[in-house]
Amino acid sequence: MSDTPPKNHSARDVLRELFPESYRELFGEAQEQDSPPTLGLYPVADGRLALVQGGQLAEFSPLDPKGNKALHCDLCHFTRSRQEAAFYRVTVAARRTRYVTLCLDTAACQRRAGTRGLAQLADRIFPIEPSYAD
Repeated sequence: MSDTPPKNHSARDVLRELFPESYRELFGEAQEQDSPPTLGLYPVADGRLALVQGGQLAEFSPLDPKGNKALHCDLCHFTRSRQEAAFYRVTVAARRTRYVTLCLDTAACQRRAGTRGLAQLADRIFPIEPSYAD
């Protein structure tokens, strides 16, 4: 079992996975079919994180820290202090929310977890159901 660091994806890769029509408009029909689907955890504004797997996107919102006990990261499985980890909330359906604990140093956490750890976290979160009725 090898713990290879996750591949860094360019904005072009993420655009291709999440917005294929826009990608085709900007870059033409030629797409790299051999490249694996995008998988990663990316920092977003205001301390939020975005988990991307293929064409799926989940937004993790940080919760206010309470207490002083150590936290166990759900991605890399290291125990961290309150200054090094945080609780996040992600809505996965209309009335269903998941809570995860993640390291604040996202890049180092992903390196420790490897691709397998990211895939396991994604399996817990996805698929996200629409929060509205058709």
